[in-house]
Amino acid sequence: MRKQIIAGNWKMHTNIAEATILVEGIKEALAKTEVDREVVVCPPFTGLSTVADLIDETSIGLGAQNMYFEPSGAYTGEVSPLMLTDVGCHYVILGHSERRQYFGETDALINQKIKAAFTYDLVPILCVGESLAQREANETQAFIDSQLTAGLADLTAEQVSQMVIAYEPIWAIGTGKTATAEQAGEVCTAIRAKVASLFDAATAEAIRIQYGGSVKGSNAQEILSQPDIDGALVGGAALKAEDFMAIITA
Repeated sequence: MRKQIIAGNWKMHTNIAEATILVEGIKEALAKTEVDREVVVCPPFTGLSTVADLIDETSIGLGAQNMYFEPSGAYTGEVSPLMLTDVGCHYVILGHSERRQYFGETDALINQKIKAAFTYDLVPILCVGESLAQREANETQAFIDSQLTAGLADLTAEQVSQMVIAYEPIWAIGTGKTATAEQAGEVCTAIRAKVASLFDAATAEAIRIQYGGSVKGSNAQEILSQPDIDGALVGGAALKAEDFMAIITA
């Protein structure tokens, strides 16, 4: 059985004080609730150390929002996988559409980052997803298949079985628009089928697939009930403990 994983991507939000209040609120709520899902928070780089200390000896996992693929070097402004593991990260989000759109990240670069994550004992959360124009042109699956083929290139089946894929339709990120549960489930089923074709059925069955794109408490239960959706990558709703908990407990 795949354990569902709810991860909060805080993006470029929260200073240290705000991060502290947010994670303390999540901790307090989780302490009062029995949750059989894995919970992960992904603060900005500046908050990682503080949050790591706050969630020490809890069940909450720590993730980063990005990284470079080299362990060290003259790469001004970048953060390495070794720096992330040193501060306590277990997960790292890679290939988010905002990284692709605003910072020109390519499938080939993302593939390098995924391989580096595994080299340094980080679990990658690989983001894939289509634009509104691609969906309207019925190109959703062909585009996502190309992202998966390139992003998972040269990985072993064992590595892929351990990672997380987040399906995030670009048109539903931060727009208030949400794919219907059926639309999200259909694409996640197709993602699992593509993984099976690239590797094998056992790998496809093991990998966890999240949905992300304006997930909130009011729609989480329907989305998370889809058989091939194993959790959510949450944006705006992860910035308030009450809203995040509504998804965790949906």
